[in-house]
Amino acid sequence: MSGERFDLVGLGEPMIELNQTRGAGVEYVQGFGGDTSNCAIAAARLGARTAYVTRLGNDAFGRNFLDLWRREGVDATGVGIDADAPTGIYFVAHGAKGHEFSYLRAGSAASRMRPADLPLAVIRAAKVLHLSGISQAISASACDACFAAIEAARTAGVKISYDTNLRLKLWPLPRARAIIRASLAFADWALPSLDDAKLLFDCEDTDAILDACHAAGAPLVVLRCGADGCVVSDGRRRERIAGHRVKAIDATGAGDCFDGAFAVRLVAGDDPVAAARYANAAAALATTGYGAVAPLPRHADVIALLEEKVAT
Repeated sequence: MSGERFDLVGLGEPMIELNQTRGAGVEYVQGFGGDTSNCAIAAARLGARTAYVTRLGNDAFGRNFLDLWRREGVDATGVGIDADAPTGIYFVAHGAKGHEFSYLRAGSAASRMRPADLPLAVIRAAKVLHLSGISQAISASACDACFAAIEAARTAGVKISYDTNLRLKLWPLPRARAIIRASLAFADWALPSLDDAKLLFDCEDTDAILDACHAAGAPLVVLRCGADGCVVSDGRRRERIAGHRVKAIDATGAGDCFDGAFAVRLVAGDDPVAAARYANAAAALATTGYGAVAPLPRHADVIALLEEKVAT
């Protein structure tokens, strides 16, 4: 990869996904997940040059991921193979309260990441490094690796994209709050969901949440509000962007798609509001099929939805 630059490098844990369909009986469709991997794939489908940093098990699932990234154009130079740990798996069930996750990830290869394992050349070759609260929550050593990656990236002038992505099955709320708040201080932009932010900052008010993110150190914040769109704040100006009406089937990877699309457009030179408007449309399209990866849209699809909204 001599001299190669990436628009976005994701760091975290990829997981094999088994997603329950809504047909008769209980059936699961095998797919791929892992929030930062989804983000890197979403960005690649939208035209960006992307790479991924993680560790995989030396197993069939790990090889499936290497094949996936090869097909999607995501560079896997920074992926390590662990002969003594498995690739993680999760299940998605759907009910009256939305989707519910069950994980088989304890002791996974990705959770054994350490600062010494980081492919620093890949990280330093990025324009944007994207990571999340999940990247940090899977283990103490992975959390250390995330902070080491952030330090290496910032030293090299790489922008930091951070999704709070709170998973309380992985760590207790007090630790999550401490680590996530510390990470916001290093982020060039933060991408919390409204549900996450309510718990992290113990408040319901949108403006108060945005204020808290800025106070923690994030200069640019996009608060993702699901079907209601998002709110963009740079500390001086705030703008709400309405959601899109689509035939939603499964929202599993929508937030990850938003993250990738937002980074793609910022790297392309869009201002944050325009980038969020584009990401909002991409995320809506990501809900129109099953699984985190399969429905991720292409650039032409996003433009078509944006133009359709303008026309109506």
